[in-house]
Amino acid sequence: MPPLPPFSVHGDVLALVVVLAVGWWWAETRIRPLLTRPAEAATPAQRRSWYAGVLMILVAAGWPVHDLAEETLFAFHMTEHLLLGYVVPPLLLIGLPRWMADRTLGHPRVAPTLRHFATPVVGFCTFNIAIVAIHWPAAVAFQNTTEWAHFLIHTAFFVTAILLWLPVYSPTPAIPRLGRPGQMLYLFFNTLIPIVPASLLTFSNYQLYPVYGDASLSWGLTAVEDQTIAGIIMKIGGAFYLLGIIAKIWFNWIGEERRFDDLERQLVP
Repeated sequence: MPPLPPFSVHGDVLALVVVLAVGWWWAETRIRPLLTRPAEAATPAQRRSWYAGVLMILVAAGWPVHDLAEETLFAFHMTEHLLLGYVVPPLLLIGLPRWMADRTLGHPRVAPTLRHFATPVVGFCTFNIAIVAIHWPAAVAFQNTTEWAHFLIHTAFFVTAILLWLPVYSPTPAIPRLGRPGQMLYLFFNTLIPIVPASLLTFSNYQLYPVYGDASLSWGLTAVEDQTIAGIIMKIGGAFYLLGIIAKIWFNWIGEERRFDDLERQLVP
């Protein structure tokens, strides 16, 4: 088995995970019952989605994935980014119950500003610019200088990912979603831009990230082979994930249309 880095606790990540996990539980069980207007409780599906998102943050940014991503293999670096950009944001947005979303993202002091950024054009542009920028060799070298540099770049990337997913999974009407056809087209367009950095990684014949040195040799891979795997993960993994969500939206849409048609036939003599 390839060697794993020494076990380490990433305090910033652990603090974030604890705040998100305990904060959601506290809001749902302690704050919601005190509201003047009764609010519908979170569903079991929302609870599972929220805590799955929190768990994915711990997996992506904790030991050993983060340590391997920063010190050994760029393929783990790419996996970390895909989890933080594609998996975590929709899980957290789906996991926000309506009342909680209305008082955070939909707050009267937040929503008017957020609506300017939570649009398909802004979400598409900011996220895809970010995903190209953070894989630039100079950016990767900067990320690996200190833990705080890595944390700040990941935070900025995660913010753009939230903007990417709000037009699809906004949990509050204060931040409107796209219609089903628009959601599918929007996500399809988001499979296209990553082709550029993924192609550079997959087909490059020389090491693009000297900061990793020969660390990949401990896993039986050359630096170029490591980059090739990272490029495949970026393009194939990211694209198939988005296409899977497109398929899910399609089948949900068809199911809703059929239920509506059945209801209409029952009401019309």
